[in-house]
Amino acid sequence: MPHRPAPGHVRTAALAVAALALALVLAAGTSPAAPSPPPAAGPGATAVAAAPGSATVLARYAIQSTAKVADTAAAVSSPGYPAAGWYPAGSRSTVLAALLAAGVHPDPFYSTNQKRIPAGDFTVPWWYRSDFLVADTSARTYLEFSGVISAADVYVNGRRIAGASTVAGSYTRHELDVTDLVRAGANTVAFRIQPNNPRKRLTMGWLDWLQPPPDENMGIVRDVTVRRAGPVALRDAHVVTSLAVPSLSSAELTAKARVRNDSPAAVTATVSGTVGPVAVSRSVTLAPHETRTVVFSPADHPGLRLESPRVWWPAAMGQQPLYSLDLTATVDGLPSDTAHRSFGIRDVRAPLNGDGARQYVVNGRPLLIKGGGWSPDEFLRWDPTYVEDRLKYAVDLGLNALRLEGHIEPDEFFDLTDRYGILTLPGWECCDKWEGEVNGSEAGERWESADYTVAKASMAAEAARLRHHPSVASFLIGSDFAPDRTIEQGYLDALEAADWTAPVIPSASARSSPITGRSGMKMTGPYDWVPPAYWYGKREGGATGFNSETSAGPDVPTLDTLRRMMSPAELESLWKDPSATQYHRSPSATFSTLRLYDAALAARYGAPTGLEDYVRKAQLAQYENVRAQFEAYARNAKDASAPSTGVVYWMFNSGWTSLHWQLVDRYLDQGGAYFGAKKANEPLHIQYGYDNRAVSVVNSRTSAASGLTARVTLFDPDGTQRYDRTVTGLSVAGGGASTTALTLPASVTGLSTTRLARLLLTDGAGREVSRNVYWLSAEADVLDYSRSTWYHTPTTAYADLTGLNTMPRTAVGATASTTADGRGLSTTTVTVRHAGTGNAPALLTDVHLLGAEGRPLLPVRWSDNQVTLWPGESVTLTAAYRTADLRGAAPALRISGWNTATTTLPAG
Repeated sequence: MPHRPAPGHVRTAALAVAALALALVLAAGTSPAAPSPPPAAGPGATAVAAAPGSATVLARYAIQSTAKVADTAAAVSSPGYPAAGWYPAGSRSTVLAALLAAGVHPDPFYSTNQKRIPAGDFTVPWWYRSDFLVADTSARTYLEFSGVISAADVYVNGRRIAGASTVAGSYTRHELDVTDLVRAGANTVAFRIQPNNPRKRLTMGWLDWLQPPPDENMGIVRDVTVRRAGPVALRDAHVVTSLAVPSLSSAELTAKARVRNDSPAAVTATVSGTVGPVAVSRSVTLAPHETRTVVFSPADHPGLRLESPRVWWPAAMGQQPLYSLDLTATVDGLPSDTAHRSFGIRDVRAPLNGDGARQYVVNGRPLLIKGGGWSPDEFLRWDPTYVEDRLKYAVDLGLNALRLEGHIEPDEFFDLTDRYGILTLPGWECCDKWEGEVNGSEAGERWESADYTVAKASMAAEAARLRHHPSVASFLIGSDFAPDRTIEQGYLDALEAADWTAPVIPSASARSSPITGRSGMKMTGPYDWVPPAYWYGKREGGATGFNSETSAGPDVPTLDTLRRMMSPAELESLWKDPSATQYHRSPSATFSTLRLYDAALAARYGAPTGLEDYVRKAQLAQYENVRAQFEAYARNAKDASAPSTGVVYWMFNSGWTSLHWQLVDRYLDQGGAYFGAKKANEPLHIQYGYDNRAVSVVNSRTSAASGLTARVTLFDPDGTQRYDRTVTGLSVAGGGASTTALTLPASVTGLSTTRLARLLLTDGAGREVSRNVYWLSAEADVLDYSRSTWYHTPTTAYADLTGLNTMPRTAVGATASTTADGRGLSTTTVTVRHAGTGNAPALLTDVHLLGAEGRPLLPVRWSDNQVTLWPGESVTLTAAYRTADLRGAAPALRISGWNTATTTLPAG
């Protein structure tokens, strides 16, 4: 999707012109002897608000390689500099993102286009310059920023105000007082950005996730803000909450803020406002340039002990209410600065259970973490609509957490996760400079003295930024490796200083740190193909403990997406040559081909006969494997010994067009992996155990369910029924509990090697609450654990699912209608029915909604999809989407399936 600037970051040209006119009037005055007006600002200069407490984001930059700029830094950073031939860039932009927006390079997501971008262009520094307009210089002016990759010299109006040794690291935050440099009218700030190398700098890298961008993300990827204030600045305002657990009957709020006198005279400031529903106020006298911390606590403001607080819960556990902190510092009755924060009241703990596994507990209730690994856009472009669409998908899938290994997103991301109730697990990344001091011979250089300062400053900045977000459930100060004592102490000191209250996890792997101790997590893989039965074994990556990153590797997207991302020749190679290097998989030699995946696909389902057949089989295989991963962890969550406590699917999404590690693809299309996860994570769910043939009911709702009926039927691929059993009167507790309804027999007379199992769960009124269909084999997949590696356990014999190829063709019919709500959203309701005359079911029937030019309408959220229907059965599905995404076209449906012809029909 195209990059869209964040709302509110772009000021109109009219506003800029008006501000400039006012600035020139102020500068010129009324005297005939007034000085000449200052140089004019460049086009699109940002008009800075004058009010104390205001914060104005620089709207845009002009950027250029230093190799093409002969002028001095003083000239480049002075108002009026022409910047002729420079490229425009948004308020948050890497160098390559700006070049792509300017059309300098073709679509890097298609084929091998990215290879053609010359990496040499990014081995020298690049200039970023931006003009801003100040009409009133009576207030103090500060430049605030983070997100510089990798380091920068900073200039304002021709003067260097900070060097690259200070402005280093993509997470460090900087506040520079530029009051004495700012003039009425046009001003200029310029950053000389240094090239990035994540193996040598504490920034961001990609390792084996995707083909890394040639510029290594050098640029400015967070807002640069011009803040105004009076003599007293208000900083670091936040609220520390303490919730009574498990009663949730009360909560204590403690608000803190640093009050800084930036004037040369003593002042008395009054800090007042509201902390949630409670009014607070206090006066403080400050010596010149003194800073003091003001604290509002229940001891002096009894109202800060809230009775019956509105508690924030993760999705599916409750609501997500938020409170506000609003403070104003006044001097002599005039506002000097303001601070605003939203915060939530919740309690998160993550103790080690009896088996040493990390168990997250929210508001006194333990929960199984069902998560995915989050990836930003490869070029770190911030698109709020695109991000929100993906987060809605996460909720739709029944996920309750996302892990951010590095690439920690901007503030708006966490505002959204707060709103949607998605827990986040941010932390530092592996396999580059962040772990270079402790990871032995792996990628990443050892630390120098300056790195310790940058690391601690990065931790302090992220702690201060994230601490008030209730969705932030912990911080992982290590990934593949835990920090040593010196590094860990720096992190812990920064977290303590920030009043951090969420759990601190030493590592995402089973490593311990000197101070924090055991991680309680495992990182045993796999990252490449394993069979569905693998997930049920309580060893390696199987369903026990907390697995911080794991999946069966490749997730081949839909045919629509494949044709958008690969050339015809690449598509031909995709299904014909398992040993071919796949550019859209990984730069790592370990993951560069689909050899393991393709071998399993051919052995289990039969060799592909063409591209369409390959993709068709891939969707079936991915559905069964992803479903098994989440089902195994859910079933084992309440086991008496070695329970599962969390699983993070590696990954939820990809930053580019990928062939692996994604539940949803770059274009937000949904295939077998998506709907397999959605099926596994439905709130009240009936499922089959590959390890013991048990049919279980898992209830992740908060309340118990009773009066349930489970029915299990086994069929040959042609639809011949061989087994049928019903169990009534089932009950299952809430909170992730499970119960076994029945166990399928080891053998059934007459049942074919490849068979289908239909599992139905109905409530006391006879309503279907869960339907689940499996394709199984009498011949099991056999794993050789003795030859397990960090990324894979070999399979020495495969299940025989080739009988699915003998399924008779059958017909599927559908009727549909579409309604618009008048607020920009539409809903298409589809009733799909088995329209064949024989006994064969219609296996994995997929419904795709089509929009303009017959392309998939994306994003879309289906109530269910990829359903299997037997003769006489029908199912009604709903699809919700933005009306505008139709672009004026009438919606249509494309229906396809394993053994049904593809048809297209109007959607009303």
